[in-house]
Amino acid sequence: MRIVAALAVGTSCALAAGALLGLLAPRRRLRPAARRGAALGVWLQQAGATVTPARFVAGSATAGLAAAGAVAVATGSPLVGIVPGVAVALLPRAWFGRRRAERMRRVQQAWPDGLRDLVASIGAGRSLTQAVTALATTGPPALREAFARFPDLARVLGTTAALEVVKEELADPTSDRVLEVLVLAHERGGGIVRTVLEDLAAATTKDLKLAAEVETAGLEMRINARAVVVLPWLVLVALTARPGPFRDFYRSASGALTLAVAGALSAVGVAALGRLGRRQEEPRVFGRTGGR
Repeated sequence: MRIVAALAVGTSCALAAGALLGLLAPRRRLRPAARRGAALGVWLQQAGATVTPARFVAGSATAGLAAAGAVAVATGSPLVGIVPGVAVALLPRAWFGRRRAERMRRVQQAWPDGLRDLVASIGAGRSLTQAVTALATTGPPALREAFARFPDLARVLGTTAALEVVKEELADPTSDRVLEVLVLAHERGGGIVRTVLEDLAAATTKDLKLAAEVETAGLEMRINARAVVVLPWLVLVALTARPGPFRDFYRSASGALTLAVAGALSAVGVAALGRLGRRQEEPRVFGRTGGR
């Protein structure tokens, strides 16, 4: 009975981790699996990570297994360590997800000022290429980092190709729109460029304000939801850390069954909370691959 319960808990937790990491895909369909791998690569790129998707998954799994083993040794029950192990395996995803959100937010919030700098440079008589090149040295800090390679790329590849490279490196819907307008402005030119950039700066400012309001409104609910899932398992680890009736119970067949049911319910709850609390991200209309 204990072996069956352990297999059930391990299978449910593995499926939950795979679903949350976006790694579950039918084996019979290779193209969707390839798209998922590409989406994970874009997601890591947006987070500024230098690891490949394979290394990211392997590192997360290794950390989860190590945590599960440590908890199992501390509590004397391998089943107790399964869910904490899955939680630790998901920590890299949460950490890179926070980095990704902060990086994208900085770039998005920098675009209104960046566009105004472009308008001022064009108004001063500079060409669009010169104005964009100036962002690498005098623009907002987030855009300086994003356009650090643009001057060299523009000299080697040309302005249009350099803007395309920056667009794919940022992999952000807001940046896609701005850079696509810059590409069209460079190709067609004309006096309307300044007016278009001014309108785009105003529209981007309104979009960012609305996105900030939505993010703030859902912050408290996300914190409460995560606490509801994590706290019971922390209490369980604390109760079983020392020899006694709690440890004896969770090492028995009844305790194994209880842990199996609790692990399955936690996995279902995490999946439901993740789906309900997921912010609908804007698709990359002008990008090569969709965002994550």
